[in-house]
Amino acid sequence: MSGTSSPEAVKKLLENMQSDLRALSLECKKKFPPVKEAAESGIIKVKTIAARNTEILAALKENSSEVVQPFLMGCGTKEPKITQLCLAAIQRLMSHEVVSETAAGNIINMLWQLMENSLEELKLLQTVLVLLTTNTVVHDEALSKAIVLCFRLHFTKDNITNNTAAATVRQVVTVVFERMVAEDERHRDIIEQPVLVQGNSNRRSVSTLKPCAKDAYMLFQDLCQLVNADAPYWLVGMTEMTRTFGLELLESVLNDFPQVFLQHQEFSFLLKERVCPLVIKLFSPNIKFRQGSSTSSSPAPVEKPYFPICMRLLRVVSVLIKQFYSLLVTECEIFLSLLVKFLDADKPQWLRAVAVESIHRFCVQPQLLRSFCQSYDMKQHSTKVFRDIVNALGSFIQSLFLVPPTGNPATSNQAGNNNLGGSVSAPANSGMVGIGGGVTLLPAFEYRGTWIPILTITVQGSAKATYLEMLDKVEPPTIPEGYAMSVAFHCLLDLVRGITSMIEGELGEVETECQTTTEEGSSPTQSTEQQDLQSTSDQMDKEIVSRAVWEEMVNACWCGLLAALSLLLDASTDEAATENILKAELTMAALCGRLGLVTSRDAFITAICKAYSVQGQSVMMISPSSESHQQVVAVGQPLAVQPQGTVMLTSKNIQCMRTLLNLAHCHGAVLGTSWQLVLATLQHLVWILGLKPSSGGALKPGRAVEGPSTVLTTAVMTDLPVISNILSRLFESSQYLDDVSLHHLINALCSLSLEAMDMAYGNNKEPSLFAVAKLLETGLVNMHRIEILWRPLTGHLLEVCQHPNSRMREWGAEALTSLIKAGLTFNHDPPLSQNQRLQLLLLNPLKEMSNINHPDIRLKQLECVLQILQSQGDSLGPGWPLVLGVMGAIRNDQGESLIRTAFQCLQLVVTDFLPTMPCTCLQIVVDVAGSFGLHNQELNISLTSIGLLWNISDYFFQRGETIEKELNKEEAAQQKQAEEKGVVLNRPFHPAPPFDCLWLCLYAKLGELCVDPRPAVRKSAGQTLFSTIGAHGTLLQHSTWHTVIWKVLFHLLDRVRESSTTADKEKIESGGGNILIHHSRDTAEKQWAETWVLTLAGVARIFNTRRYLLQPLGDFSRAWDVLLDHIQSAALSKNNEVSLAALKSFQEILQIVSPVRDSDKPETPPVVNVPVPVLIGPISGMSRPFVRTDSIGEKLGRYSSSEPPIVTDELEDLNLWWAAWNTWYRIGSESTKPPITFDKLTFIPSQPFLTALIQIFPALYQHIKTGFNMDDLQKLGVILHSAISVPISSDASPFILPSYTEAVLTSLQEAVLTALDVLQKAICVGPENMQIMYPAIFDQLLAFVEFSCKPPQYGQLETKHIANAKYNQAEWVALNYVPFAERSLEVVVDLYQKTACHKAVVNEKVLQNIIKTLRVPLSLKYSCPSESTWKLAVSSLLRVLSIGLPVARQHASSGKFDSMWPELANTFEDFLFTKSIPPDNLSIQEFQRNENIDVEVVQLISNEILPYANFIPKEFVGQIMTMLNKGSIHSQSSSFTEAEIDIRLREEFSKMCFETLLQFSFSNKVTTPQEGYISRMALSVLLKRSQDVLHRYIEDERLSGKCPLPRQQVTEIIFVLKAVSTLIDSLKKTQPENVDGNTWAQVIALYPTLVECITCSSSEVCSALKEALVPFKDFMQPPASRVQNGES
Repeated sequence: MSGTSSPEAVKKLLENMQSDLRALSLECKKKFPPVKEAAESGIIKVKTIAARNTEILAALKENSSEVVQPFLMGCGTKEPKITQLCLAAIQRLMSHEVVSETAAGNIINMLWQLMENSLEELKLLQTVLVLLTTNTVVHDEALSKAIVLCFRLHFTKDNITNNTAAATVRQVVTVVFERMVAEDERHRDIIEQPVLVQGNSNRRSVSTLKPCAKDAYMLFQDLCQLVNADAPYWLVGMTEMTRTFGLELLESVLNDFPQVFLQHQEFSFLLKERVCPLVIKLFSPNIKFRQGSSTSSSPAPVEKPYFPICMRLLRVVSVLIKQFYSLLVTECEIFLSLLVKFLDADKPQWLRAVAVESIHRFCVQPQLLRSFCQSYDMKQHSTKVFRDIVNALGSFIQSLFLVPPTGNPATSNQAGNNNLGGSVSAPANSGMVGIGGGVTLLPAFEYRGTWIPILTITVQGSAKATYLEMLDKVEPPTIPEGYAMSVAFHCLLDLVRGITSMIEGELGEVETECQTTTEEGSSPTQSTEQQDLQSTSDQMDKEIVSRAVWEEMVNACWCGLLAALSLLLDASTDEAATENILKAELTMAALCGRLGLVTSRDAFITAICKAYSVQGQSVMMISPSSESHQQVVAVGQPLAVQPQGTVMLTSKNIQCMRTLLNLAHCHGAVLGTSWQLVLATLQHLVWILGLKPSSGGALKPGRAVEGPSTVLTTAVMTDLPVISNILSRLFESSQYLDDVSLHHLINALCSLSLEAMDMAYGNNKEPSLFAVAKLLETGLVNMHRIEILWRPLTGHLLEVCQHPNSRMREWGAEALTSLIKAGLTFNHDPPLSQNQRLQLLLLNPLKEMSNINHPDIRLKQLECVLQILQSQGDSLGPGWPLVLGVMGAIRNDQGESLIRTAFQCLQLVVTDFLPTMPCTCLQIVVDVAGSFGLHNQELNISLTSIGLLWNISDYFFQRGETIEKELNKEEAAQQKQAEEKGVVLNRPFHPAPPFDCLWLCLYAKLGELCVDPRPAVRKSAGQTLFSTIGAHGTLLQHSTWHTVIWKVLFHLLDRVRESSTTADKEKIESGGGNILIHHSRDTAEKQWAETWVLTLAGVARIFNTRRYLLQPLGDFSRAWDVLLDHIQSAALSKNNEVSLAALKSFQEILQIVSPVRDSDKPETPPVVNVPVPVLIGPISGMSRPFVRTDSIGEKLGRYSSSEPPIVTDELEDLNLWWAAWNTWYRIGSESTKPPITFDKLTFIPSQPFLTALIQIFPALYQHIKTGFNMDDLQKLGVILHSAISVPISSDASPFILPSYTEAVLTSLQEAVLTALDVLQKAICVGPENMQIMYPAIFDQLLAFVEFSCKPPQYGQLETKHIANAKYNQAEWVALNYVPFAERSLEVVVDLYQKTACHKAVVNEKVLQNIIKTLRVPLSLKYSCPSESTWKLAVSSLLRVLSIGLPVARQHASSGKFDSMWPELANTFEDFLFTKSIPPDNLSIQEFQRNENIDVEVVQLISNEILPYANFIPKEFVGQIMTMLNKGSIHSQSSSFTEAEIDIRLREEFSKMCFETLLQFSFSNKVTTPQEGYISRMALSVLLKRSQDVLHRYIEDERLSGKCPLPRQQVTEIIFVLKAVSTLIDSLKKTQPENVDGNTWAQVIALYPTLVECITCSSSEVCSALKEALVPFKDFMQPPASRVQNGES
């Protein structure tokens, strides 16, 4: 209003009015003066009104009749220009609302006249419209006149006018009703008048209505009359009217102002009484009409349905049903039934199309459909309208496929001669472009040759009709092919969408309400309970009612829907359409599920599955070139026991699949038993697409080659990850299912899996792993409530694990192990550590897997254990026995990789988890580790397991106290239980305390490993066992040691001895693979030997180090004997290695001087039965210092020192030592006894063995020397002698013997001498009675000395000299005994020096024996094996004699030495005049050195013997003189060649002899004539020889002429000459009375001969001759008388 009432607007209005009036007066000036005048006065009128009134507009309105008058008169002129001007002015007035009711009446009358004259028709309409819309002054008759005017203009000849008028009518009708609505609004607050009685049938009774309402009522009533072709009551003056227009108007009123009809009874009465009958009446031609029925047959011609009316009627019906359903229940039932009938196949196409469009309008209104259902379907004796609608739609769709659409003229022409049954080929192809190449398809349905395109007609959820809107068409339109189908299709979809969303929404509300009430109900307040119950029961009633409606709706529609949708799905070739159909089926299935309608739910799910699989298996298997225009996306083999042919998957199948996935994913909770179906179908798809399970059970694309028949297009390949993802998500969502639904799912999967297992039996084809993978996935996501599904789940998977098909098994195991791992790592509430039952439940299937024999399963099981340990090891607690049991259950025959994996687990346990497990499990760990040691598949594992046992023992050691406490606690508890049950507690090694039992188990396990068939294992186990006992044995209780010794150690020794002695001697070629075996280990026997060695050494070491623990044990001496027995049998075994080691062990147990107490055992009192050495420091209670001695040297040193050791409980100890001596003697005598016969295999003890054996004696002797007597010495001597005699095999000789030229002793020889040395030292410091042993020792030593020239024999064995022995042949080599003999000789000399005066030595003729022994090498001289021998013999003889001769002279009278002298004489004789020939290569220097030795002997004779001749037997002296005589003259044997002679002449020696001879010949001391005779004899011989030599020389000199004589002859002559001169000198010096006259005569007789020599040519001879001739001057005397001479 403000726009038209503002002062500016008013001013403008006045101006405009005045200018309009002026213009009017101007126009009418000539022709119409009255009008002009009126206009003039009008101007004045306006001006006065403007001047007088402040409210100008109101004043204008009051006077509007007068103001308008000039313009009305102007219109009356019927002059177009004027009329237009006037109408414009009137419109301006109206728009400013300054027209009163009367003026308006006048205007309408004027307009009516213009209309009747057909003037300015458009302007008229415009004016009417302005008049009616700007204000409400026009009422009743005026209004009806205005309306009639518009209607009249609608039926003119002019098209434009018609249309404008039609629009105006529509607007005016609307205005009338709008006025009524506004009026109602104004009066809303005023209390309503009492409602009229409905029975009021008087239609004119509108008195109760307000003015606007009355107008509206009259107008609507007349519209009904007009449509019904009756006369109107109110619209007087109507001339003609069309039904179509009337229906349109009715529809618009009903549609736009429903509240009018619903609020006012008068109006609703009109609806019921007028509109509905009218509609039904008008419908009749459509109902009766049958298309295709021949007109001739019916008696009366049937009125044909008329499209415009029919279509408008349907629109009206739509509105009626939509807006006034509640008022017109019965009428609507009729309408709906009619609508359904219009869909019949015999109705015209257009009719069916508009009917479908109408139905579509209801389908998008679920609440309306719900009302239908409640009002009809749920009432007895009522038409099942809702069901009929749905079924009709279904039949309609079906009929479209069956009947070729004849409504379309184009099609019928095309299909021309087709009868109904024939296939329609032409239209089928009409929608396809180029069938051969890339097919581009229109979206369409195709079914049995009928091809119907799908048109996009509407947006989902809105019913936008096409033909219901064709208000301008009079002829029935041609309906395009597929239109009706498309609408019907959308009807179905919208129907489903609407119903489901509505019901689910309501369901959701109900559920939330229930939840809130139950929550409130659970509150503890008592007072509110009553009202709660009340509200709950109300709700329950409400819900029961609602649920009944929902169920009825679903039950009414599902059959029809399913039939229709399945048909469409089958026929659909368009992805979007398929998607929609599937979605509809899915939502229905879900809804049914939620409402618990099992049958319908299963039916929908089956439909989806069928849609997937039918094409998957049967249809598509016929041939790939089937008419279907579906794109084939995958080809594969069907999942069947005997697959025939291939399966093609079209994209539609994939869509079905997606839908199924969706269904299962979003609505799993309502599927219940349908899971089976869904899963079976999904499995089939997964199979064909080749999705394979991957970790966690997700299916990933990846195809094991299934044969050439598998083809996947790229389209599908890109889809695969999506499908696999959805599949995974589907099972992930199972965590939101309730327990019951979850069990449904699990059961379905299990039975599916059982089918797959049956199929996979008996062939090794790829099985379907879908179910297994999904069981896994379901388990994983439901970990939070795993208990409720664990047993069925794992029970089934364990069955799968036993399946013969490897792939199936593998996945069973994969699933099972993944579940177990996940279960253990899952964060349970309460945590596993507080829920042991759950933990054991989770681990149990892992244990069950041990009963399955397939190695691949076991491998998985073990890998699982390994991972559990790595992630959960700390928190296994009570689960440990299970886990360890799994490792221990691996058997030897189960393959290397299994054992290796199991072992890896064990290693992890031992390295990381021992502290975290209960101590009671430790024994299991020991057993399991031991069992791995015994596995013979993989040596490294066995060895490492032994290492683990060592680690375990270390752990026991470190954590001893805690373990002991825990075990004792556990033991006590078990003991109590056992007593309650009345059974005896049975555990190994009872009654040792539990901690000791643990150790004993460990030792026993290692003991078993020590006799394993594999040498490396034995070795390692042995080392570990002894190290463990050594390192940790102190932890054991004292009493437990008894068990250790007898049950562990001796038991082990027995087994090893037995195995070693029975071991095979066959050569082992190689150690498996390409490992070469060293020859020292190439038989089983040799390998066992090593074990024996190790074991024995270990036991010995324990006896040694733990003696203080063992000795108090009571049966120690028995144990000692057993040990010695073992040592003896080992030492006597025919194996060098064992025997040697036995001796080492023997040494070890004998070298115990004192045990070193372990510092950590202070509590045992020091009562130890062992010899203790000199104590250092005072003896004070507990802290008793012990000395530890290590080297033999120290011990020997200590024992040879003057202080005797302190010995405790000597007797006990002596017995032990004598037992040891007996063992030693047995070993020695047995091992060194020469065998009777010899062949290649004869066993001869090795040098190291013998050495070791002999080396034991000194240590042993220290302990037994007090009782050691001559017998024992004899025994010892035999052994020493035999040992020395043993030869060496030629292949060992290079390692033992030095090169032959070196004079070195072998260690054996050293040992022998040491033994004797120890003895003689002991005798030396021992009591008197021991000294009788000296001679025996000398005998022994001298026997050794003889070896220098005569090596000992070893039985009948032939030995070769080392130089001739070939290395690497089985020959025996005699040792080089020379160094040994020589050393022995030195010992003899030393010893003799010390003991020459001992009574026993004198009495036993030791000196004689020494000489006798030395005579051999001395007589052999150059023939001795070694030159050093005779030289040493000489020097020794000289030393011995220098000591012995005085003793002999001392005892001369006793006659004890009588037999010695001849021996000595012979010895000198043999040596000085040896028969052996010096070697050819002897140098002059050497010769002279040797000669010096001879000279020394002669000197000894001259110094030590001859001066004491009166104490010496005469025969002896005679022998000596003869010898000297013999030496003084050169004996030249003619056998010498000339060249040899010169160096063979021992000038110095001869000279020495000569001098000695002379010295003693002419000494004044000659006491007996006998001596003188000897001297004279000697001289005459000497002179005679000189004479001969000179003669021969002269002779030779003469013969030789100028040639010089040989050197040696010259030397000889020189010597003779010198001898002569010496002799003469000597004679001169001697007392004259001592010289025989004959002698002088002989001397002088030489002279002429000497003179003859003067001619010689040699200057040397000449000078010697000169010296010889000079002394003769003393004989130059005048001759005396003969008588004188003769007397004297």
